[in-house]
Amino acid sequence: MNPDIPLQLLGGITAREFLRDYWQKKPLLIRQAIPDFESPIDADELAGLALEEEVESRLVIEHGERPWELRRGPFAEDAFSTLPEREWTLLVQAVDQFVPEVAELLEHFRFLPSWRIDDVMISFAAPGGSVGPHFDNYDVFLLQAQGKRNWKIGQMCNSESPLLPHADLRILAEFEQSEEWVLEPGDMLYLPPRLAHFGIAEDDCMTYSVGFRAPSAAEVLTHFTDFLSQYLTDEERYTDADAQPVSDPHQIQGDALDRLKSLLAEHMSDERMLLTWFGQFMTEPRYPEMVAGEDLAEEDFISSLEDGAILVRNPSARMAWSEVDDDVLLFASGQSRYLPGKLRELLKLVCSADALHSENLGAWLADEDGRDLLCELVKQGSLGFADE
Repeated sequence: MNPDIPLQLLGGITAREFLRDYWQKKPLLIRQAIPDFESPIDADELAGLALEEEVESRLVIEHGERPWELRRGPFAEDAFSTLPEREWTLLVQAVDQFVPEVAELLEHFRFLPSWRIDDVMISFAAPGGSVGPHFDNYDVFLLQAQGKRNWKIGQMCNSESPLLPHADLRILAEFEQSEEWVLEPGDMLYLPPRLAHFGIAEDDCMTYSVGFRAPSAAEVLTHFTDFLSQYLTDEERYTDADAQPVSDPHQIQGDALDRLKSLLAEHMSDERMLLTWFGQFMTEPRYPEMVAGEDLAEEDFISSLEDGAILVRNPSARMAWSEVDDDVLLFASGQSRYLPGKLRELLKLVCSADALHSENLGAWLADEDGRDLLCELVKQGSLGFADE
């Protein structure tokens, strides 16, 4: 995608301008970002998803002046028939993993790294429905799909911002409104991290929320050190060879901290290890149990492709790749694999193509490393044969 071509999705500015002026800095309202947008899923179908065991869903119900009530799915079939006429919201996570037409929406956002995208959450709200004034710690695009929603924008927040007492919902105790808009189908609002916002449905209202992964410093330190520890031997310890006699045996002196920092830096600064961990972490599926492969022999796999079978990406799988010297590194659903640099174009195809078949794979089916990679991805579950 050319970063200097104006995009309708961004209101006529280029991806470069958006990233420079708005991304993680300030909100952007885009009227008719997707003109005449029609949701490929309606409210009844969304409610049907919320009945399924593998789907993550929530109901937020307001009770006048009382606090918001949160109910978690999966829900029983009669759960929605008992709801009031107003002031409730159904939220369903990762709808893109269950409805291919919703996943197609993400093609509009290819000016951003695909490994940064988390999921497409869809909410349906009855008139007056809301989840309260709140903030998120990640970027989000809010696309109006049905009805009208009033969005109020407030202050920048942080972990010290006061919240209402609630066991499950992070509702701001104070909201300092600065702007207000009403969004209609096709309109979209971009919000940077930590910006307070408050959306209220004016009628039966459906909103798509495209959220982004942003690991916290605590997650990075915790998960990376856990990853590193798998490769460290018990003999690698704090040492103080050539230490000098101490005047006070109870004092921890600065040279001890210098040695400790050297020990940490030796491993924390290993860029290859950091890249390997980061790629695995950022491609970890939201629902790992849905990435299940099949055991098959390579000759049967190749025979199927030659007979016209088509490989498609598992909707729950995540993929990315990177370069390491002359080699390439593939990340697939939380796993990594070093590969020879000659497979660079195959990795690009695997990560980007809607379908893989004998025609676009071409000579890769004759390459032993290429065949082995494709077969392993099917065994792992990131790729699978399309249903007839």
